[in-house]
Amino acid sequence: MNKCLPRFRNMINTVLCVWLFCAPAWGLTSETDHAVNEASSTSAVTAAEFENTERVIDANQPINDAQIQSRVLGILTTAGQYTDLSVESRQGLVFLSGEVTQERFVAWAADIAKNVEGVVAVINNITVAETSVLDMAPVRAEMTRLWYASLHVLPMIAIGLVVLFVCFVLARPLTNVLMKPFVQAGQSQLVQIVLRRAITLFIILFGFYFFLRIAGLTQVAVAIISGTGVIGLVVGFAFKDIAENFIASLLLSVQRPFQIGDVIEVNGHKGVVQKMTARATTLVDFDGNHIQIPNATIYTNVIKNWTANPLARGSFMLGIGYDASIRKAQNLAMQVLVKHEAVLGDPEPQVLVESLGSATINLRIYYWVDQRSHSGAKVGSILMRLIMRELEINGISMPDDSREIIFPQGVPVVVTGNEAHAPIVSGTLPNASPLGVDRSVDALVDEDLEVGEHDDLSSDTDEIREQAAASRDPEQGRNIL
Repeated sequence: MNKCLPRFRNMINTVLCVWLFCAPAWGLTSETDHAVNEASSTSAVTAAEFENTERVIDANQPINDAQIQSRVLGILTTAGQYTDLSVESRQGLVFLSGEVTQERFVAWAADIAKNVEGVVAVINNITVAETSVLDMAPVRAEMTRLWYASLHVLPMIAIGLVVLFVCFVLARPLTNVLMKPFVQAGQSQLVQIVLRRAITLFIILFGFYFFLRIAGLTQVAVAIISGTGVIGLVVGFAFKDIAENFIASLLLSVQRPFQIGDVIEVNGHKGVVQKMTARATTLVDFDGNHIQIPNATIYTNVIKNWTANPLARGSFMLGIGYDASIRKAQNLAMQVLVKHEAVLGDPEPQVLVESLGSATINLRIYYWVDQRSHSGAKVGSILMRLIMRELEINGISMPDDSREIIFPQGVPVVVTGNEAHAPIVSGTLPNASPLGVDRSVDALVDEDLEVGEHDDLSSDTDEIREQAAASRDPEQGRNIL
């Protein structure tokens, strides 16, 4: 028993020694070892979070100057930015010399050297080389950078161009589809043109903006839009009158106060409407002249449309003596008006006393004429002739205005002798006609009272319309009426 105890003790010691040496290899560690390992891993993670560690020095593996010099020189040479580069290391003190084209690479070389293991300090003698005016190296470098940047965005540019092309092609069909409600609603031609162009422009601008956005040129797109707004503002101020006329043309084409062929009077100008463009309206007056009136002037002034109502009222004044019967003169004038074919019965004509003059009672004759078939001026001329002769036949005088002449010294009468004067016979003219044929007053009255085919009562408007249709356009531009 006593002999076995020493052997058993030796066996246990041997097992413990083997376990102590083999436990690390088998992963059998104590709680203390686990705590030490956890602390080590925690410190390692904490150290990994500090990415800006300047250098790591391993004390177990010292770095000599040759290794430092070789390492720094290899890194800077690989950068390809330095010429005449020289690196020298003395006891961890690194000396740098050479030239570089850009100043930022000077500090970058010092930072690289400081981060190399074993470097204590850096003396940077690298200088920036003076570039010549004719040196094209910066230009080549910039062109190279732009080339690689273009290759990088080239696929996106291709996609953007495809989208822009599709928008350009589909602009017209989409505009036609969107314009159908306006066409069916019977909007004016100018409004349809403006809306059509606005929708087409919006679709094309959307494609252009999408192209700039997908190509990575968002800032360019914003700059273009901002510049377009500023340019539009400047152009608006510069061409204020043109914009005003264009807006007026839009309003006129929507409201339609007149049409092609109407007789209108605007700002003292009367004529037949020949054409209206986005800037002005062309009238052909009754003298055959072409008059262009800006649309803004037409819209802001009184428009008198003579054709909207084809019936027009004419009037003229006729004076009779105080010794004449007013009622009889009114009846005679009314008979002439009623019998004349050009005078309308509805509205009926009127003969009214307008005023009492110094020597005459002034009658105002009103009558209505259809301007589509008769000229108001021609009808008025014939009516004045017929009514005057009718009153004259019936003994109604039409005297001139009385005038009083005063001679303060009296009127001297001088008798030069007996002169024979031919008596004026009633019913004859005192002077002979130019052809030597005496004509009686009765014959002239009968001639004036005749109403026949020689009296031209046709309207002049149709003739002016024909002249306007046959004349050239005084202004180029599409008609919007």
